[in-house]
Amino acid sequence: MAKASKTQEEIANEAIKHALKALRKRHLLEEAAHAPAVLALSKPIASQSSEWKEKAENLQVELQQCYKAQSRLSEQLVVEVAESRASKALVQEKENAVADLQKELTELRDECSQLKADLEEKIKSLELVVSENSELKAHLEEMTAKANKAESENKMLIDRWMLEKMKDAERLNEANALYEDMVQKLKASGLEQLARQQVDGIVRRSEEGAEFFLESNIPSTCKYRLRAHEGGCAAMLFEYNSGKLITGGQDRSVKMWDTNTGSLSSTLHGCLGSVLDLSITHDNRSVIAASSSNNLFVWDVSSGRVRHTLTGHTDKVCAVDVSKVSSRHVVSAAYDRTIKVWDLMKGHVDGNLRLWDIQSGKLLSEVAAHSLAVTSISLSRNGNVVVTSGRDNLHNLFDVRSLEVCGTLRASGNRVASNWSRSCISPDDNHVAAGSADGSVYIWSISKGDIVSTLKEHSSSVLCCRWSGIGKPLASADKNGIVCVWT
Repeated sequence: MAKASKTQEEIANEAIKHALKALRKRHLLEEAAHAPAVLALSKPIASQSSEWKEKAENLQVELQQCYKAQSRLSEQLVVEVAESRASKALVQEKENAVADLQKELTELRDECSQLKADLEEKIKSLELVVSENSELKAHLEEMTAKANKAESENKMLIDRWMLEKMKDAERLNEANALYEDMVQKLKASGLEQLARQQVDGIVRRSEEGAEFFLESNIPSTCKYRLRAHEGGCAAMLFEYNSGKLITGGQDRSVKMWDTNTGSLSSTLHGCLGSVLDLSITHDNRSVIAASSSNNLFVWDVSSGRVRHTLTGHTDKVCAVDVSKVSSRHVVSAAYDRTIKVWDLMKGHVDGNLRLWDIQSGKLLSEVAAHSLAVTSISLSRNGNVVVTSGRDNLHNLFDVRSLEVCGTLRASGNRVASNWSRSCISPDDNHVAAGSADGSVYIWSISKGDIVSTLKEHSSSVLCCRWSGIGKPLASADKNGIVCVWT
């Protein structure tokens, strides 16, 4: 386009130059043509009258005016050509601007169409979300109604349960009163032990699981010696109303054993640290392990899979238990000096025994149990006695009602091996078993305070002991990971 414009300008300039040359040439030609006439006329004029002279002068003036008119026309032609060129350039600029605007308009139309399509899609999505929100809102209202109904039913059940517990407490108090009365009457005749066994039968039949209760025999023989865990075993327990033993060790595994055959039933994996304590729900469906990795791990026994990992402690979790009211609630304590969930009584490394209200979280009472750290606490089946073991190598018996020491168990060779050594009470509440750093398991009579048996099979420090809830067997574990089953 610029090249075409330049060609037109050159053509216009050449046309102007050509016109000027033509005018000059014509002027010269006219002068040459009129020269003889002028010369011829000048002679007659000189001799003739002044009229001819005047006409000649007039013609000369007219000729000059014609030249001037031609000159003005030439200048006007140049101006008009320049204006025409400027007009053409302006028109071209406008045409380019119109083309740009048309292109921009097309792009805007395309963008508008895309935005319109996006808007329609967003509207459809919004309508779908609104529909889903309405459904979720209706479902939430339905669930809220069900939750309110369940809460009401739960409150009703709790009230009924509390009423039954009060009745059970009354029956237990009556049984305890009968027990005390019979013991007092039979002391003189030397039949105290017989009275304890008879009354224990009455008390046990008033408790859940009475059909599984057997009198606890004093073990004397190692039935099985199991190589359970590499690096040591510090935690074990029996399933409720069963002889199946569950152990946890430094190798980060939890194992389940059949004490009737001494065989390994299953192994639970997934723990990220050493197992320091174990607990099991009352239906024997879930096993909970306290770990040195600051977590608690919950396994489903039937599938062997980790169902939950409970986090929150900032140091080793050293104790765990399951609520006696509901298997859904787990209690734990750790070296970070926090109680995330706790049972009614636990010891502490400062050597004190504390009684807590788990509903309000308040400390109810505190007594000095040991001069050194408390390593374990065991509650008797009747709920009247607590046995605490400490690094001072003593095992103290506390009356729960008064928190007064009602007995101390000791032995010359008994030395508590670690801060997580655990003793236990027999299911009939007659004996206490505790491991020692010399590899022995000591068994005391609670009523007499004397050692009734010393079991020797371990070659390293015994860390924990557990009695089966059905009366036998007794199991013990040492730092080498060896588990002994005693009958």
